[in-house]
Amino acid sequence: MQTLYGIKNCDTVKKARQWLDKSGIVYRFHDFRVDGLTQAQLIDFTARKDWGLLLNRSSTSWRQLSAEQQADLTLEKAIALMLSAPTLIKRPLLDTGDQLIIGFKADHYQTELL
Repeated sequence: MQTLYGIKNCDTVKKARQWLDKSGIVYRFHDFRVDGLTQAQLIDFTARKDWGLLLNRSSTSWRQLSAEQQADLTLEKAIALMLSAPTLIKRPLLDTGDQLIIGFKADHYQTELL
């Protein structure tokens, strides 16, 4: 089963969920704040997608980090930051089993899922 990761009050996540529901695509919703996030999940995500694509550097959470936290990023440091603040992960994140789709664009979902 496909899993959509995100935060329930995120507008982009809401749009993705509406699109999936309207398209009749069965998925499980995983809310980072409610369901949590494990290091193993992040290691899996970063093995399948470049961690630089997963890290949301335009988020409010990123801007709230200190310059020291933002500097000299490595995979390990990025994983630790995303574990401590899951809102640093670009959302939504759709795991189809075969692929990991970052963000939501209706035409991209249409192409990849239907």
